[in-house]
Amino acid sequence: MRLSIKQSLLIILAFTLLPASTLAEGTGDWKVLPPTPTARTEVAVVNHQDKIYLIGGFTPNGISDQVEVYDPKTQSWSKVAPLPAPRHHTTAVSTHGKIYVIGGFSSGMWTPVNTVYAYDAGENKWTEQTPMPTERGALAAGVIDGKIYAVGGALKKLFRLRNSNANEVYDPKTDTWKQLAPIPTPRDHLTISVADGLLYALGGRVNVNYNQNLNTNEAYDPKSNQWKTRAPLPTARSGITSQFINEKIYVFGGESGEGTFNENEAYDPKTNQWSAQPPMPKSCHGLGSVVVNGAIHLLNGGPHPGGGGSKYHQVFTP
Repeated sequence: MRLSIKQSLLIILAFTLLPASTLAEGTGDWKVLPPTPTARTEVAVVNHQDKIYLIGGFTPNGISDQVEVYDPKTQSWSKVAPLPAPRHHTTAVSTHGKIYVIGGFSSGMWTPVNTVYAYDAGENKWTEQTPMPTERGALAAGVIDGKIYAVGGALKKLFRLRNSNANEVYDPKTDTWKQLAPIPTPRDHLTISVADGLLYALGGRVNVNYNQNLNTNEAYDPKSNQWKTRAPLPTARSGITSQFINEKIYVFGGESGEGTFNENEAYDPKTNQWSAQPPMPKSCHGLGSVVVNGAIHLLNGGPHPGGGGSKYHQVFTP
């Protein structure tokens, strides 16, 4: 059948307008490793010197200050010095040879804090650094050129948790903070990944309400101190985690009032497009992730909305 020019143009337009997530289906392999020592959710996870650190969070015994370490080479777990104080909904990064744990909530009353703790693995010791300008929890952080960018989260206004639009950068060399251009869409329970010198803030929720999830994707350029809106996350969700590997940002998990997510969606910063990836074996929220030896390790997280943790250790190799 021969198509008219008008019909051909309509078909081309229809494909052009398809959602980015339907343009491609990704491939990759999942495996489930033996469980972690402690069930946790809202945990901070970081790769430091090729070892995986699980920090704080909610556990069956309450808010934790415990730090557990997984060595992928020996496939064994150990404990190191605990945090100076229990934290949940905190965030952690590794830079300048240390782990930095920033902000979070200090109690079951969800009291936001601005503490900064630095961990020296050689000395197995935590030290307190200059506090963050804005007290907040359920924030996210990323490292660019050795500086730590702490974005979003929730703070207390009139005894209620409300979103912060804070974007503050910490320089470990000088132990100083600086306030930067605020994030255009204030939110908490978001995730951050760094790709090609830009900071991508993905997903999240409004005022700690998982019934108000967002699909927002905003990119920050530290050179211009400006934000730009990018293609939205295909599935609006919060309590998520993400990692940049093989030129794509992979976003995992999350929760809503209806349940938890097993979604795995990948964003290509160069094309500004999303693709659906093989889903997680176990859905959860409040999990953490790291990249080790070309694979993404997803750890802990709650299998149901709200409280309750798991010992999940899921690994995805794109």
